[in-house]
Amino acid sequence: MKDSLTITQNTDENRFETTINGYTGFISYQDQGDSIVYDHTIVPAELGGQGVGSTLVKHALDYARSENKKVVPQCSFVASYINKHEEYQDLVK
Repeated sequence: MKDSLTITQNTDENRFETTINGYTGFISYQDQGDSIVYDHTIVPAELGGQGVGSTLVKHALDYARSENKKVVPQCSFVASYINKHEEYQDLVK
């Protein structure tokens, strides 16, 4: 399922989100110019165990890279993802 997720940037709410079967998972951020703080990753229990959180984090990290922003992983889920994926460790501020 996670390969077919549609993730959108909701600039009004400062988050990347996806909605599946009426449930919305998201990663929220604070854009600070040359860096971006990822502060919460929220995945409803109904969407748990399907890779939704990891897919949201990967999308958010790819966005940061494309915008030449450093990442501040305040969210423990984001920090854990970065620790497990060496290709994103250079983004950490």
